Amino acid sequence: MDIINLKPTSRPGHTEYSMEYHVALVRQLAGAAGVARGESKEASDYAIWDAKIRRALYDAWDFDFLWNTNDGMIDWGKVGRVTDMGHAVYATDGADQRAPQVSPFESPEEVWAFDPAKEYGFPEFGEQVRAYQAQYDKLQGQFPNQVSGGGYYKTVVSGAIATFGWDMLLVAAADAAQFSRVLERFGAYTEFYVRAWAETDIEVFIQHDDMVWTAGPFMNPTIYRQVIFPIYRRLWTHLKQRGKKVIYCSDGTYDMFMDDIVAAGADGMIFEPCNDYASVVKRFGGKRCLIGSAVDCRTMAFDPWEQVQKQVDTTLALTRGMPGIMLAVGNHIPANVTDETCSRYLAHLQANWTRG
Repeated sequence: MDIINLKPTSRPGHTEYSMEYHVALVRQLAGAAGVARGESKEASDYAIWDAKIRRALYDAWDFDFLWNTNDGMIDWGKVGRVTDMGHAVYATDGADQRAPQVSPFESPEEVWAFDPAKEYGFPEFGEQVRAYQAQYDKLQGQFPNQVSGGGYYKTVVSGAIATFGWDMLLVAAADAAQFSRVLERFGAYTEFYVRAWAETDIEVFIQHDDMVWTAGPFMNPTIYRQVIFPIYRRLWTHLKQRGKKVIYCSDGTYDMFMDDIVAAGADGMIFEPCNDYASVVKRFGGKRCLIGSAVDCRTMAFDPWEQVQKQVDTTLALTRGMPGIMLAVGNHIPANVTDETCSRYLAHLQANWTRG
């Protein structure tokens, strides 16, 4: 929390994503910590790791913050229409591959008429608050050495992606006025869950919304600035009134919008290295919590170790002595990054990250 609150610390903060997919390495760390490992037919499913095993990983890797979102008690796919776009292989054994399904939306008119509140409904508010609080209490109990917060994944654009799929979303977005009204409805739907999270004891909240591509915005920037960012400001007012810190997270390149995100009230940003790390640090370093680094998962997967080391060293040189820095590889550290590379990355990071 000192990192998130921009207070001085002896080293930068640290977190990573998807390390649980590194099955052999996790088992090794658990064994070193004296934790008996669980077994599963689907070894790639990191959900099989019990809390003691995951705690061994998080502690050994000096995790300070755990990425967590929860979209509430209602499963959209069980109560209304969603679009399953499938899933490519990510885990080592391909257990997560899933074929795409046909979208239930056949025309832009169906998209423009859509209202998530009518389609999916809401749980009882107090019940949702209690469910969120129970999850937070559980996480904090399981992982006392890390900050676990709250969060929401299917915010505005991500909610529309989950419902319509990319093809129908892009067709419908061609009419900016009609599609903007749809985004407003997703914002209003998200607000219910943000209000519920605000009623809990969390200290920090992740607002996830994949609003851009790696190439940048796929809609006219005016839609972002006149529709999406005002929604964010409204959402975050509930959290700010309760003293919560807001961390914004999006895949892709959104550095052209970071000033807008900060103006809307974000206390920090999670971002990928397709955003120029040096530029982001220059603009926001010491002013907002920055969760990321110059280290790219593609470099870890495909390039020689010396390139990974160079990206680590660049990150540390840019941020040494700066408050509010949380180091993380972008986008994730996927299963096709070797355990040797993972271990060398961590060892080099830990040996060099002490503030000078």
